Amino acid sequence: MQELALKISEEELDQFLKVIIKVYRFDFSSYSRESLKRRVNRVLALEKFPSIAELQYQVISDPDYFSHFVEELTVNVTEMFRNPAFFRALKEEVFPKLAQQKFIRIWHAGCSTGEEVYSLAILLQEANLLERSLLYGTDLNPQVLHKAKSGLFHISTLRTYSENYIQSGGQSSLSEYYTVRYGQALFKEELRRKMVYSVHNLATDQSFNEFNLILCRNVLIYFNRDLQDKVFGLFTQSLPNGGFLALGAKETLQHSNFKDYYTYLNKQERIWLKL
Repeated sequence: MQELALKISEEELDQFLKVIIKVYRFDFSSYSRESLKRRVNRVLALEKFPSIAELQYQVISDPDYFSHFVEELTVNVTEMFRNPAFFRALKEEVFPKLAQQKFIRIWHAGCSTGEEVYSLAILLQEANLLERSLLYGTDLNPQVLHKAKSGLFHISTLRTYSENYIQSGGQSSLSEYYTVRYGQALFKEELRRKMVYSVHNLATDQSFNEFNLILCRNVLIYFNRDLQDKVFGLFTQSLPNGGFLALGAKETLQHSNFKDYYTYLNKQERIWLKL
């Protein structure tokens, strides 16, 4: 007789989230319920926990396992120059405005393993803007930030990344920006020294600086409407008038309480200008 797959109930999920808040002060309660349930159920199936209680015990008693669990719970799908048309729009429509600033601060919220931060740094370098820029990459998952800081990416990904780079309007060859070591590409120090990576939870943490450009792509789709609005408030607080906000293809300000603070710069690529 086939054994039924273990599934977490709404009540069990509520209790689990409360325990995580109490022990680690990580609050996932405003994340999309269906997305959370799918990913917890995936952990239960892959790691063959006999009960929800066993998973909960493992999470609260082992901080290293909790870090692993957060990595499984959060979605880390990214690549360099993902959606080349978006990066071309940044280069052609946003960079000329950024060039008017003496110093440029950019925040990539939910940066995952950093591929898009490196993409932006390369285009800034080619526009002669990197030297007066500082890029902040944040994520709630310290494991992915460790990878981002290293600047190491597997060479198997580089063909796709190189194609994306050319389509984004790259002026050279992507290979100019890295050296290959033991099957991995190490991106140049001149890019990495302009980056600051730190843990930041969009659900609970506050603004930490003023930025000329904020990117948060394909993160908000995993939040409920109230949390999305809270995050838009955080971004609005962090942008001066004339600053830019870039979102993912399925994300919009149109239903937010903060929509009147912005106008579209590029509707197709989801880039807004703060008024």
